[in-house]
Amino acid sequence: MQHPVGAPPPPPPGAAGWGQSAQHPGRPPGWVAPNQPAPNQPAPNQPAPPQPVAPPAPPPHLPPAPPSMETTGHIQLPPGGPVPLPAPPVASSPADTGNTTLAVLLIGPAGAGKTTVARHWARSRRMPTSHISLDDVREWVCSGFADPQSGWNDHSEAQYRLARRTCGFAARNFLANGISCILDDAVFPDRPVVGLGGWKRHVGPGLLPVVLLPGLEVVLERNAARSGNRRLSDEEVARIHGRMAGWYGSGLPIIDNSGYDVATTAQVLDDVLARSIASPPTW
Repeated sequence: MQHPVGAPPPPPPGAAGWGQSAQHPGRPPGWVAPNQPAPNQPAPNQPAPPQPVAPPAPPPHLPPAPPSMETTGHIQLPPGGPVPLPAPPVASSPADTGNTTLAVLLIGPAGAGKTTVARHWARSRRMPTSHISLDDVREWVCSGFADPQSGWNDHSEAQYRLARRTCGFAARNFLANGISCILDDAVFPDRPVVGLGGWKRHVGPGLLPVVLLPGLEVVLERNAARSGNRRLSDEEVARIHGRMAGWYGSGLPIIDNSGYDVATTAQVLDDVLARSIASPPTW
């Protein structure tokens, strides 16, 4: 076969770009032999090849939904600061403090009924009120608990100081969020710096101290009904009661609840607090 002089020879059969139509003149482009699949078409009785799936479009950026009422952690609590002096009570009678947010410190010896009276007073108020017991917080320490009955030392005093500071933090947080509180502790008048002064420092100048001091016979009888490490010997109770007598003449209000039941004592406490708000004691 002759080719024009100077023309490049045709590519060999099967070379790139050398299609069937070029090998078979007269057949139209795209002609397919019988029983052969067209280009990009599956053969008969053969499954179609999988087609690539485009990834889903990213959702539009939306701001986070506000938390529902069932979601925790979305309530902003105001921090607790030093408690100022309360305003005079706004209530139905001058001796009613039910509508006033208060911080109360109930002082007294073991067996005076501090915890029982404080809990009853807190439960019977119209305003939300919490009861914070120093002994309960002190006994949060399980391993390594320093029991003063086994000997008063630096370890037991450190735990008392830590418990008082913890109670003070709790009281300030409750009060900052509109919840009154009453704390109870056996504060001795001959140690005002670590006792009464410590409470004033931890809570604030608005703390209202009241002394609960029944007679020695009543204290001994109530102490005998206690159990566990909260029950003291008669000698220890008498010694503590004698030291508590130093509150007389201190200017703090004192309630002798020897002849009162719990409800009556709580009502007398409310009367005393109303007078303390109108004329705060100097301490």
